[in-house]
Amino acid sequence: MIVKMSKYAFMVYHREYDAFLATLRDLGVLHVKETNSILDNAELQALLAERKRVNQAIRFCKALNEQSKDTVLAPARELPKADGLKLVDKLEELQEQKVQLQAARASLEKDIAYMDIWGEFSYANINRLKRAGYDVTFFSCPTSKYEPKWGDEYNAFLVNNFQSVTYFVTVTKTGTPIEIDAERPKMPDRGLAKLHAAYEQLMENFKSLDTRTKEFAAKQYNTLIELDKNIQNEFNLSNTLVQTGREAGDKLMILEGFVPTEDAPAMEEALEKDGYYFQPMAIEEGDKVPIKLKNNKFSKLYEPITKMFSLPNYTEFDPTPLFAPFFMLFFGLCFGDGGYGLLVMLVCTFLKRKVNPDFKPYLTLFQYLGLAALIVGTCTGSFFGIALADVPAFSKMKDYFVSSDNLMTFSIVIGLVQIIFGKTVAAFKTKAQKGFKYSIAPFAWVLVITFLALAFGLPMLNMHLPETVQSVFVGIAVVGLVVAYLYNSPGKNIFMNFGTGLWNTYNMASGLLGDTLSYIRLFAIGLTGAILGGVFNSLAVDMTEGMNVVLRAVSMLIILLIGHSINIGLCTISSLVHPLRLIFVEYYKNAEFEGGGKEYKPFKKA
Repeated sequence: MIVKMSKYAFMVYHREYDAFLATLRDLGVLHVKETNSILDNAELQALLAERKRVNQAIRFCKALNEQSKDTVLAPARELPKADGLKLVDKLEELQEQKVQLQAARASLEKDIAYMDIWGEFSYANINRLKRAGYDVTFFSCPTSKYEPKWGDEYNAFLVNNFQSVTYFVTVTKTGTPIEIDAERPKMPDRGLAKLHAAYEQLMENFKSLDTRTKEFAAKQYNTLIELDKNIQNEFNLSNTLVQTGREAGDKLMILEGFVPTEDAPAMEEALEKDGYYFQPMAIEEGDKVPIKLKNNKFSKLYEPITKMFSLPNYTEFDPTPLFAPFFMLFFGLCFGDGGYGLLVMLVCTFLKRKVNPDFKPYLTLFQYLGLAALIVGTCTGSFFGIALADVPAFSKMKDYFVSSDNLMTFSIVIGLVQIIFGKTVAAFKTKAQKGFKYSIAPFAWVLVITFLALAFGLPMLNMHLPETVQSVFVGIAVVGLVVAYLYNSPGKNIFMNFGTGLWNTYNMASGLLGDTLSYIRLFAIGLTGAILGGVFNSLAVDMTEGMNVVLRAVSMLIILLIGHSINIGLCTISSLVHPLRLIFVEYYKNAEFEGGGKEYKPFKKA
């Protein structure tokens, strides 16, 4: 759910304002209302740029420190910001040196590879020949274009043939014109031996630089984290000052903000104790009220999905607990294999003991998703690509497994259920935002869709309905349709309402059909994963036929490990992407989700 917020205004004498802000920061509950854009403030932009540099340095050091389990991190030091930024400068200098060494290495490797073709020779001897009046010229040309007569005319000596290219040199008296149709390559300025020596020296420099960089990362990592916190605190304070209004010749400081209603009494008590003036205010239309989500342990796991799209605005409902069960079910339907689901659960359970605590909620989420896949896979009779219905041991249970046809039907039915649920949520949202009379038509449309689906959908599912019951369902739908037509536009004349009703009927009918059919993908993706798993099983059996027992067992194991690993990877991606699409496109559209909420970020110490 969305935590209820209270709006406050504070009026403080300018000489007391610093102490007031210190008190507010210690309380850590006020989200400062932004009245001025931070984009227009040079000081805030400079602080953001500094934080960006520091965060990049932290990430770089963290990656280096994680390369070795034996890395011992030095404790954090409290440094002035200027000295802290000098550390960032030092790290950036080390990184730049590495870039330069990498460029030099690439150049040397290129020269060495080229000189390997020419072989070892002495530039000193070439220079001696030059002083004696002879020029040594290097040439290369396609082997097919090399002419032996060049040896007689220009003292050409063949050096090498490599990849259909001929490499040769000519020795001629200085000033002799050489008319040879071949390329004169730019030669490295050193011989092969010196190039190798330079390369070895460069690698030593690389090793030395790497050692210095790792020592820096271990020594300064915690200090950089502390520096980041300090800059963040400076930014928060500066931003609060930017958002502060000034009245009475800058003598009176005015600040507005939002506080979770549950935290408001404690804040009021603390401010009253210190004698600061504040005034509760009504939240007005247009106020960008910050959003703080509060959910149970299960729904909280799905909050990253909500934030991935957008936080809800303050006037609507938190979609997290509303779509969480559907997302779990959709994942299970797409994953479609009980064995894969069990494996996901076991792997996540094992990793939860090893990973950083911040990552554990994601593993817990995948445990739930794996459980959904296990349940769906067990119901459909698919276990590591094996159709349990075809296994003799499970022959008596064959009739209890869900068939493909039934699974497709279930996908459509569950899609229709979510769409109706979404429209119900939209009706309640309209009631909360505009009032009951504006929600009459949305609620009526929910009744129309629901009872028409029951009246005509249940017989299609081979569920016999007494004629009387079917007539009652149709009658309720008709009444709902009449109400929907009459209350489409409260306050408008009957003709306007009727016209709007016709248009809504068309949109409802066309949109409902397309939205419902979108859920067939749940069945199709799940079926694809199960089929592909069965294909890998068949390959393992068929391709190893005729081998001895030991070799066949090893070969089958390799094929199964590779095949099922690929299939699990593909299934995981599909099982995340497509349920997300159904939630963000189909459900959000029918629930009339608006979004655009800004996360609650209280003014407090980092």
